[in-house]
Amino acid sequence: MTVITLGPEGTFSHELAIKLGCDPVVLEPTIHSIFAGVAAGIGDGIVPIENSEAGGVGETLDGLMVYPLSITAEMYMPIHHHLASLVPLDKIRVIYVHPQTHEQCSGYIEHWKVPVIHTSSNASSAIEAKKTPNAGAIISSSAAVIYRMPIVAEHVENNPENTTRFVRISKNSGPDYRPGKCSILIDPDIDRAGLLYDLLGVFARRHINLTRIESRPSKRGMGKYVFFLDYAINGCTDEALRELEAITTVRKLGCYPRIEVP
Repeated sequence: MTVITLGPEGTFSHELAIKLGCDPVVLEPTIHSIFAGVAAGIGDGIVPIENSEAGGVGETLDGLMVYPLSITAEMYMPIHHHLASLVPLDKIRVIYVHPQTHEQCSGYIEHWKVPVIHTSSNASSAIEAKKTPNAGAIISSSAAVIYRMPIVAEHVENNPENTTRFVRISKNSGPDYRPGKCSILIDPDIDRAGLLYDLLGVFARRHINLTRIESRPSKRGMGKYVFFLDYAINGCTDEALRELEAITTVRKLGCYPRIEVP
């Protein structure tokens, strides 16, 4: 099965695809283009959806809003960042970094007091830094090897437990079995006092564990939001969904297993 993920070579998404033994792997420059490729039937996609330090990945959440695709698996990968450069740290005059990586490494970046330029991926950071005199890039150890950039400062993430959750997106839903977690998108068509309380109460009354809840602008105007919910499956989840669908618009994003990363 062809897998589409974020390129160029050396991104964490690409590293994960290799660890999982995916072959062939198609590299796309943006998360949006990954969703478009999956929707076109080229293959499944692997995209980051949230990070333990920086939170949700907006591009992925927006893709789930726009494209009628399913989440069919989740993977968790520890993320470690390093500052790489062709010059010593005290000679670096600009640092290339992906916005999510910037958030995950903000403490070190503020300490260095060096101007930052944002890029579309960690691998792009390495490519741009190699073309720029006295530049550095915050990248993975695998990207440092691929782009032949010496590491001048190791483990510059704010939290040593830094972890990114990835999901596999597919044109069709996953196999018909009962995995441990499901994701839904709630799109309220009204705004009233107590709405969120009522929506969450559907799960609370049945002791269903919500493992994640996140709001995202609906793009329909200021103050209008959709909600992404992940929940652990128990014997009452089907009943909860039926009650939820009676009071608001619900889109099922998929029920799926967790795949361990080698």
